[in-house]
Amino acid sequence: MGDLGFWALAHEDPEHLALVAPDGVEYTAGELLGRANQVVHGLRNLNLQPGDVVATLLPNCVEMFELYLAALQAGWYLVPINHHLVGPEVAYILQDSGAKVFIADERFTDVALDAAEEAELPSSVCFAVGEIIGFGSFATMRDNQPTADPEDRTIGDVMNYTSGTTGNPKGVFRPLSGISPEQAALGQSGILFLFGIQPQDDNVHIVGSPLYHTAVMRFSGASTHLGHTVVLMDKWIPEEMLQLIEKYQVTTSHMVPTQFHRLLALPEDVRTTYDMSSLRHMIHAAAPCPVDVKHKMIEWWGTAIDEYYAASEGGGTLVTAEEWLLKPGTVGKAWPISEIAIFDDEGNKVEEPNVIGTVYMSMQTGDFSYHKDEKKTASNRIGKYFTVGDVGVIDEDGYLFLRDRKIDMIISGGANIYPAEIENVILGFPKIGDVAVFGIPHDDWGEEIKAVIEPAEGIEPSPELAEEILAYCATRLARFKTPKSIDFTDAMPRDPNGKLYKRKLRDPYWEGRSKI
Repeated sequence: MGDLGFWALAHEDPEHLALVAPDGVEYTAGELLGRANQVVHGLRNLNLQPGDVVATLLPNCVEMFELYLAALQAGWYLVPINHHLVGPEVAYILQDSGAKVFIADERFTDVALDAAEEAELPSSVCFAVGEIIGFGSFATMRDNQPTADPEDRTIGDVMNYTSGTTGNPKGVFRPLSGISPEQAALGQSGILFLFGIQPQDDNVHIVGSPLYHTAVMRFSGASTHLGHTVVLMDKWIPEEMLQLIEKYQVTTSHMVPTQFHRLLALPEDVRTTYDMSSLRHMIHAAAPCPVDVKHKMIEWWGTAIDEYYAASEGGGTLVTAEEWLLKPGTVGKAWPISEIAIFDDEGNKVEEPNVIGTVYMSMQTGDFSYHKDEKKTASNRIGKYFTVGDVGVIDEDGYLFLRDRKIDMIISGGANIYPAEIENVILGFPKIGDVAVFGIPHDDWGEEIKAVIEPAEGIEPSPELAEEILAYCATRLARFKTPKSIDFTDAMPRDPNGKLYKRKLRDPYWEGRSKI
């Protein structure tokens, strides 16, 4: 490949297989470029200017990539909205971002209509993939336009909204550089270069998580710019992923530990049916991975298991499988363009190794702010460093080990207890499907440890099962870390990317009480 970037590739090799949609329809680079160009022409007819926002409520689909590639060459901000939100939550993001155009899929009709009405968006700027009464047709808007490259091309960006685990979500805003899309391609592909992934025509990237997540869009977009084929899944199903890996000779993906756990839960004869020899870089992040789970994945997929630590705001660290086996549990060392530091509760940088504190990161490039929220932007900064509230330690060799989210830490009888450690132990029990550990009120200790458990498929919850789990914990955890009680749930409140909304489980126990 010559110049970096999807646009250059599409002109050099228009027959390159760029995208496989969830329904199996294949799109060449030339076809995808033509459709993205049509989107630019169509939306410019609505007088969209560089810096304007295009918001989406879409599943994993070809239209999401058309809009991504359109925004990145027309100077717009693309705001992908979590399609599991309800109408008022979507409306908040539409209003806060200042969206000039809203594009939604017909499967989210009710939410889209509620959100557009509450955000007071005129119907002339609302478009449907499929049919939503009152919205214009996205396909008609696109297909009536020429496929020729638009004039006055300038780089745009994706502005993701944080998950909003505390308060309303905020957009992670980065100023636009004003350079050409081709000039920006190196930076857009940089995340893959960190893992040693190069422009190779035989690389194939599978997308099993929703594209509204920051990393999922960034990694798949970078793959597109490096000339890799991208295979989309509509919904992540463990065995279907294995089938697609074998069919398309997949080499890379972005995954989360929950997916690993569910892959390992497949029967052995199912797991060994499929050829995994094509895998090179199956990169995971978003949550701590239990040591036992990762060991088993490396045994199965070999050294293709890479890991990193970062956030929508930036990052970060990375660790290869070979490094991780020498230091199990680490999320790695700092990227070449980043720094990692530990700060104590007084805001002092900790210089000694193996001292627990709040994890801060600093990047040499790509500074960010929270959209329209200077107070929040300033509150997570110490000098050049920012934090997303995680707690951890850096060892004597510079490797970061996460302990938990600061907000999730349990203080019981004056002791700091980190739920992630307990959750990792419980996940080692064979009858467990999923688990969440958090603190609930206790008059004497302040908090006591509660575990909420989703049993594995085919396992029925019972008092006897709870006793088995507690007995298992008692042999692997100090007494003060062992849960005092267990409740069961049919399904954990996780989004499809594996993020656990622990507050939905914890809040009912604290109703009428204040968590200090």
